[in-house]
Amino acid sequence: EVQLVESGGGLVQPGGSLRLSCAASGFTFGIYDMRWVRQAPGKGPEWVSTVRADGGNTIYADFVKGRFTISRDNAKNTLYLQMNSLKPEDTAVYYCAFDFGSERKRGQGTQVTVSS
Repeated sequence: EVQLVESGGGLVQPGGSLRLSCAASGFTFGIYDMRWVRQAPGKGPEWVSTVRADGGNTIYADFVKGRFTISRDNAKNTLYLQMNSLKPEDTAVYYCAFDFGSERKRGQGTQVTVSS
């Protein structure tokens, strides 16, 4: 069974940092591109970043470029998102996700709240 379990969210002040993790199991993690998406209250899902299967290439949404860093450890079956210089508009539930054949898989999410 495919499982994605996010962790690391919380309440942080503007300008602060958080590191999200996503523990993957039930599939061959190292052969899939992985991504982070987020969903703010009352809004639709928003793509944040993608890392290729071998970790060699990363892409980011414009609104997180220079602030967020996606990475992965294929030996640990874990995806990460380092978030720096957080802004109130980054408040959302963050999900790790990937395309498993024709299915879009994602975890249960972790809440990130940026507020003073």
